[in-house]
Amino acid sequence: MAYLDGIRRVTDLELTGRRVLIRVDFNVPLDKAGAITDDERIRAAIPTIQHALDQGARVILASHLGRPKGKPDPRYSLEPCGARLAELMNVEVHLPDDCVGDAARKVIQDLRPGQLCLLENLRFHPEEEANEEGFVKLLADLCDSYVSDAFGTLHRAHASTAGLPRVKTERAMGFLVASEVASLARVVDSPERPFVAVLGGAKVADKIDVIEALLGKCSALCIGGAMANTLLAAQGHALGQSRVERDWLARGRTLLEQAHDRGVEILLPTDVVTAPSLEAAEGEVRSVSHVPEDQLALDIGPATVIAFAEKLAKARTVFWNGPMGLFENAAFARGTLGVAEAVASCPGFTVVGGGDSAAAVRQAGPELAARIDHVSTGGGAALELIEGKRLPGVEALRVQEVS
Repeated sequence: MAYLDGIRRVTDLELTGRRVLIRVDFNVPLDKAGAITDDERIRAAIPTIQHALDQGARVILASHLGRPKGKPDPRYSLEPCGARLAELMNVEVHLPDDCVGDAARKVIQDLRPGQLCLLENLRFHPEEEANEEGFVKLLADLCDSYVSDAFGTLHRAHASTAGLPRVKTERAMGFLVASEVASLARVVDSPERPFVAVLGGAKVADKIDVIEALLGKCSALCIGGAMANTLLAAQGHALGQSRVERDWLARGRTLLEQAHDRGVEILLPTDVVTAPSLEAAEGEVRSVSHVPEDQLALDIGPATVIAFAEKLAKARTVFWNGPMGLFENAAFARGTLGVAEAVASCPGFTVVGGGDSAAAVRQAGPELAARIDHVSTGGGAALELIEGKRLPGVEALRVQEVS
């Protein structure tokens, strides 16, 4: 596959006795007490970590967590992630109090083959996001080899994702990154038709590049969530107090016209679930033509779910990104869960593009998730791949020259 050409896999590296830094994505959600509420990203990294341990590597895990604004913040310590990894893998996880410096060097020096440590949050240093050369060197001095397995960060040109691999001759991608890129590239490069895309979320502005890219590839596009409100408003529907991007109405009309000209069917909601507030305990199903002035559209309605499901049932390739409504509130989750079931029931190749849609799949349960071919761990990175962009973290692995 062209997108992966020139990039080695972790199985191509000699790991025995080597200090192997694996960039993982442990940016997991935490509750107010600091407990992990969804450990999927930690679980997704285990195959690569286990492979390195089995090969006798001295494993160094590096990750960020949250947005600590470039300084240490105990709320964003990776300690809960280390504890959860230790529980999942039944291994001891050593955690120095920094990702660079004497503490990190001492812990790594003491590692024996088949042992691992988890460095403290990379974003406790502003140089990480700045991809600062000196910080790259500090990380490089900690390891002999580099493995990229943090797909959700590969669209960021940060020190640990783009800077470090460029200065390491021994570099490769882990199992997770290989699987993610291969699955998404299959959607981008060679989708079997009919190809149906489902997009949701809050804003058309956030998905405009994705929509335009998909118009050149897909047979039909199903759009829900608040972003559908803007396109419905562009068609002349009054949607009460619903969120509408007024400054995008003209662009919305243009998108609909472009889809028509390209022969791409656009399916928008015909009914919605409305309520007077985001905190409402229940909603009412209404036609998009009859939303009261004091109501908000907070989910797609049952007729729309059926229409989307009928289109998905005939697809040979499906890409879904974004919820169909305010699925965090159970009163407005039926549309998103209905689409999740329709995607899972599709006989074609199905990909869920991370973010809230991946969370919705997990919310629907492991049996449903198992029926989807690929559920991405990275929303932003997945969307940029769908847009046809090159990811800095992937390109850094491909570079032949080492400075």
